Amino acid sequence: MSSPSPPDTSVQPAKAASSFDDIVSNENHHIEQIEKVSANESASLSHDAGNELHIDNILKDFTPDEVMAKGRAYALSYGMDPELFARGALVARSPKEFQKMSHILKDDELEALEFESTHKWRAVPKSLYSVIIMCSVAAAVQGMDESVTNGANLFWPYALGIGADTSRNTWLLGLCNSAPYLCCSMVSCWLTGPLNEKFGRKGTIFITCFISWWTCFWQGFVDSWYHLFVARFFMGFGIGPKSATVPIYAAETTPANIRGALVMMWQMWTAFGIMLGTVFSLAFFYVDNSAGLSHAEFAERSDHIVSKGLNWRLMLGSAMLPAIYVCFQVLWCPESPRWLMGQNRHKEAYEAYETLRIHPILAARDTFYQYVLFIEETSITEKVSYPQRMRELFTIRRNLNAVVASCICFFMQQFCGINVIAYYSSSIFSESGFSTINSLIASWGFGMVNTVFALPAVFTIDTFGRKTLLMLTFPLMSIFLLLTGFAFWIPESNKHAHVGVIAFGIYIYSAIYSIGEGPVPFTYGAEVHELKYRSEGMSLGVATTWFFNFVLAITWPSLLKAFKPQGAFGWYAAWNFIGFFLVLFFMRETKGYTLEELDYVFDVPMHEFTSHEVRSYWRRFEIHVLRRKLPKLPPLHATHIAAPHELDEKAIGKHIDRAASEDSH
Repeated sequence: MSSPSPPDTSVQPAKAASSFDDIVSNENHHIEQIEKVSANESASLSHDAGNELHIDNILKDFTPDEVMAKGRAYALSYGMDPELFARGALVARSPKEFQKMSHILKDDELEALEFESTHKWRAVPKSLYSVIIMCSVAAAVQGMDESVTNGANLFWPYALGIGADTSRNTWLLGLCNSAPYLCCSMVSCWLTGPLNEKFGRKGTIFITCFISWWTCFWQGFVDSWYHLFVARFFMGFGIGPKSATVPIYAAETTPANIRGALVMMWQMWTAFGIMLGTVFSLAFFYVDNSAGLSHAEFAERSDHIVSKGLNWRLMLGSAMLPAIYVCFQVLWCPESPRWLMGQNRHKEAYEAYETLRIHPILAARDTFYQYVLFIEETSITEKVSYPQRMRELFTIRRNLNAVVASCICFFMQQFCGINVIAYYSSSIFSESGFSTINSLIASWGFGMVNTVFALPAVFTIDTFGRKTLLMLTFPLMSIFLLLTGFAFWIPESNKHAHVGVIAFGIYIYSAIYSIGEGPVPFTYGAEVHELKYRSEGMSLGVATTWFFNFVLAITWPSLLKAFKPQGAFGWYAAWNFIGFFLVLFFMRETKGYTLEELDYVFDVPMHEFTSHEVRSYWRRFEIHVLRRKLPKLPPLHATHIAAPHELDEKAIGKHIDRAASEDSH
């Protein structure tokens, strides 16, 4: 990246700078602050009231005059208003102390900052609401892409010649349903980076939703099971990159004070899309078109399923409607300022922020600070090549422990069994004795429960902690899956009890998932990896969840045929039981720790951590159940954390080494 000529970059804090490039020349200094957390350096790591990990403002290293000078230099370098950016940089240095800057800021700027701090949801311009709506509908596209087969599974196998209850046909049913997730895990999720680099966030969202649009349309015209498989496989190119890009785009365009809530909404709107898929299944149920359905198997049946031919095609095609909306709306949304900076288009980045904020001072503040963070990020990741970072995920103990923990979390998101319900609930309810229409209504109820209980997840994930939340919910999910499976033994003559207990078990199980394993994996996966390895670590985690999504979707029909409902639900109940112990022994809590402390937490050898967890939970059992007066065991990593004076010595040495290095040049 080109930049203006750097001035003298002394490390003395009292010296004013005339160019923003002294931030660039001191990149390694700030990176060390992020990774080492010196007590003498003000770039310490801490938590906010919601226990969300964050990095304290690195601009605190510089005096107000220095920061304003940097803002002017940055603006002049890229053809922007230098005085506006001087004031914006000052606000970026102390965003919560703007009232003390009344002698520098203009009256309208003070009013805008005050309004943003006291009315965070009202301080949202129409263009940002447009972005929020677009991201929400894109998440709904994701959910609909996954769930439209739910109701259609009652119809299309008979229309395409695989309706007979044979082992071959059950595997083909699973293969067609799982095709998008095979594509996601093997191909499309690895294209996220190249697509974003080439086309930007907007372009990637447009391309993926366009693919969803046309593959959904394509599904409505298939004439064989393998034709449907190909259409759904290509749908995976619309699902994988979109699932990673939309949350990133939302995070990069929204203000910090509402960012967390909006990014967490991805889970809720995906659940809403799953529910919407069941709504369209109900809406098209009574569409009649028996013409052209001359398959020999149809002649042997006279029920509603085979007398309808157009309904399942409309169900499969219905997911294209929100995708069309996103394709058109994304054209009117601004590009991600963060991506524009990566393309060295800084003035355009500011103009994008200007449309996304209620006042230019807010746009200047966010543009300047985003660039500071951009420098930090690029400096860290450019030091190590991509193949080397992938290799170090498995060769460095701290990284390997984080990979194991996050992949367990992503793996259990699938093998807890939730997507069995999402993809096959209509078939499950039909198997339990529901009529076809009542099966679709019951599936709609599942979607509603999943959507409603996704809301509390925004609060429970920080209230209970990631590991604790999973350990509380896995046993409950296991119990209610067992209840669902055992309910199939209730005599069908007692129909109300039979179907009622099955529906009750599925609904409660879904509610528990929505506040536990639903939101945790993506939150946890983003926290556990060092910044240098975060992109690769998350890619591995997402590939894990998509691969086992494929495994779950392809195996369920055959599992159900071989084990019957009791055994099939018992299988996933057992995995929830296993998941409890996987979380206990291999996952490490992230709530309440700074980023520096997480380095120590994940650097503890696995065998020591597992042994300590067993002793720790036994000690809690002694204290709370046996009522013994014993002290709690301290965290295992506490003995590895340096004392404050040791941090001071490290900081002093670091300053000396850096100063000596600069003098030598």
